[in-house]
Amino acid sequence: MNFDKPTDRRGTHSSKWDKMEQLFGVSPEDGLAMWTADSDYETAPCVIEAVKKAAEHGVFGYSWQHPEYLKAVQWWMKNRHSWEIETDWILTSQGLGNAIALCLDVWSQPGDGVVIFSPVYHEFAHKVNKSGRKVTECPLARDGDTYNLDLDDAQSRLNGTEKLLLWCSPQNPSGRVWTPEELRAVAEFAKRNGLILVSDEIHHDLVYPGSTFVPMDVAAPEARAWTVTLTAPSKTFNIAGQRTGNMIIPDPDLRAAMRHRQATLDYDPSGLGVVMIMAAYSPEGAEWVDAQIAHLEGNRKLFDETVNALPGLKSLPLASTYLAWVDFSGTGMSREEFIKRLREDAKIATSPGDGFGTGGELMERFNLATQRSRVEEACRRLTAAFSDLQ
Repeated sequence: MNFDKPTDRRGTHSSKWDKMEQLFGVSPEDGLAMWTADSDYETAPCVIEAVKKAAEHGVFGYSWQHPEYLKAVQWWMKNRHSWEIETDWILTSQGLGNAIALCLDVWSQPGDGVVIFSPVYHEFAHKVNKSGRKVTECPLARDGDTYNLDLDDAQSRLNGTEKLLLWCSPQNPSGRVWTPEELRAVAEFAKRNGLILVSDEIHHDLVYPGSTFVPMDVAAPEARAWTVTLTAPSKTFNIAGQRTGNMIIPDPDLRAAMRHRQATLDYDPSGLGVVMIMAAYSPEGAEWVDAQIAHLEGNRKLFDETVNALPGLKSLPLASTYLAWVDFSGTGMSREEFIKRLREDAKIATSPGDGFGTGGELMERFNLATQRSRVEEACRRLTAAFSDLQ
């Protein structure tokens, strides 16, 4: 479990490294890719071994949602999240992005509104807009370093066209872990407004000591008739490129509607993706995740200490995820000014904060799921780029 083993992802068709010059003007030759949410270290040895075994078998025919695979997902949710699920609740998607798109397709129509609480994962708004739906943006209330719900304000922003609520738990980009009471309040808000609640819980495995993640279905089992939970091992195990995730749907009517839509699209799960999930969702995979969290906690502490020592910069404390959310408002700089320092002086590609919606205009998101040496280098570059500030 060597998370500091050097890797070079340049020239491997990695979107994180090979597209950053095109998107941000930062060359992979001397730049640091700290934007898109995948990690730079190898996945768990048990996953690699499973892929090797599949390759040695040499046959890659059709696969399906077979019982061993479903039981692995069930085992993981019970043992890692105290969440008892039935195997027939589980549907497989082509990753979480595909799952969100499918939910929009099944439970809304073009022109319908979709509620999101910003700042939030930029793909929520992108997918809503691309599907011809309309975003109803409800800003979270920032209180110091924490984001809180303001459901009264959110209620005032609804216009009656909304059909879905896209919820992010743990919260991306802030790393906020919601309490059971907050989750129940969101579930009740969805019920009161006749909304299907789609809970994206992709970062649920990456929670730091001192915080406890609770699945929406555990916090609010009474909301099953209008709740769909999305999960995947992609962030946890760095296998996003296999495009395999899960939609966990306890309600039989909701589940039947999604099954029907997937059948009309002739979708079946990726055989290799299923192999990787079975290997990941295992005791060996769990041990590896625990070691990864310890590594990430070290990266987080180093990064926060450096950034928070720079005049005007603030890295908000993370309870979960490997995505640091950095506030540049204290510098007095415009967005264009601090972005120029990041990209041209420090040569770091980050996820643009304004893409996360209201509240992200003077923020940037940094991916810390990398080798410690790269975090140290990022800290040196940020110090050089911003230490002149008073």
